[in-house]
Amino acid sequence: MRKLTTLLWQIEIWSETRGQDLIEYALMAAFVATAAGAITPQMMVGVSVMFSRVGSVLSSANGS
Repeated sequence: MRKLTTLLWQIEIWSETRGQDLIEYALMAAFVATAAGAITPQMMVGVSVMFSRVGSVLSSANGS
């Protein structure tokens, strides 16, 4: 019975996709920012500052 419960738990974890959309949007935003930085280097400074601010907010929210 324990093996069956473990198997069902693993199947449920592998089928979990709620966080997948968030990761895809973050990757797309990073790609667009990189492409914009390659096209206009002046914009890259502002994008870098924005990502630094987001990173610091996320790390402070994480408690680290």
